[in-house]
Amino acid sequence: MAAKPDIVTLDQIGTFDTLIDARSPAEYALDHLPGAINLPVLDDEQRRIVGTLYKQTGAFEARRIGGAWVARNIARHIEAVMQDRPARWRPLVYCWRGGQRSGAFALWLRQIGWAAAQLQGGYKAYRRWVVEQLDSLPPALHWRVIAGPTGSGKTRLLQALAARGAQVLDLEGLARHRGSILGAWPDGQPQPSQKAFDTALVHALRRFDPALPVWVEAESRKIGALQLPMAMAIALQRAPRVQVKVPFAERLALVLQDYAWLGQDPQALALRLSALHGLHANDTLARWQAWAQAGQLPELFAELMTHHYDPLYQRHLRTHGLPITTLELPALNDRALAEAAARLHPAAAEPVAP
Repeated sequence: MAAKPDIVTLDQIGTFDTLIDARSPAEYALDHLPGAINLPVLDDEQRRIVGTLYKQTGAFEARRIGGAWVARNIARHIEAVMQDRPARWRPLVYCWRGGQRSGAFALWLRQIGWAAAQLQGGYKAYRRWVVEQLDSLPPALHWRVIAGPTGSGKTRLLQALAARGAQVLDLEGLARHRGSILGAWPDGQPQPSQKAFDTALVHALRRFDPALPVWVEAESRKIGALQLPMAMAIALQRAPRVQVKVPFAERLALVLQDYAWLGQDPQALALRLSALHGLHANDTLARWQAWAQAGQLPELFAELMTHHYDPLYQRHLRTHGLPITTLELPALNDRALAEAAARLHPAAAEPVAP
């Protein structure tokens, strides 16, 4: 009989060929270790039934029913996913706490002859590590913040910096949201869960060289439904800032380009604007909603910028009193952005003084 699976810690994950998440699909969708594949030993409904049995009739009945499901599910995964795995294949299995689900799966794999192991503490231990990393990593990095009112091309400038080899963190990309009432992703893709966002953020932060600056767009603590970790928010508040100044016509053209998709559903756009109720006069909001329904996006976005977004940005500057270096851009075309990126990030970037 094969020996019980080895119990390994998080720092040993990289020594394994495959990372297997044995939790249910819903648990996996909420968050999972980067690179893990989901091979659940109980699906969502089976997990619910077993949990109910455990509470109502006790552990034995829950394990008797659940054990049969676990065996069938593991057999199905072996047939569907693992038939081409060589004898030297080394999988690492985890579940919620590193308990019965991952233990059962790893033991079956070892019975076959693979050197399967089990992650100590499971996802719960990993989540605890993520929280610790979110406290320690942001203060250790040298941040450079790109600021500016709506339509200033901040994201495009970050992309130009990345093209020059600068270290760049795209928070809006990770959050799948532009951080405003109209900031949802155009393809209807929902934002990740807070835990999945945290995981992606840690994965990105750990790849940066702490000796070099990291460029990031100015954000509030909240990006859509997600929140930045407190240590991250504090680090960005204290970081040097570059304020991008762009002619209003250029800004409006960019906003119309980025948000043109909202005009495809005028009723939905008018409904989104309802979130501004109480922040602006009723007649102003009614005018904006009428423009939305009529597809008059240039008029709508011009007033949203001058009456809503720009004042919000100015209040933010007055509230925080942040030190700012101004970068004037006459246009937001590729050439202007590339030239701006070259000024901010010379070809041979030097390490930041400690």
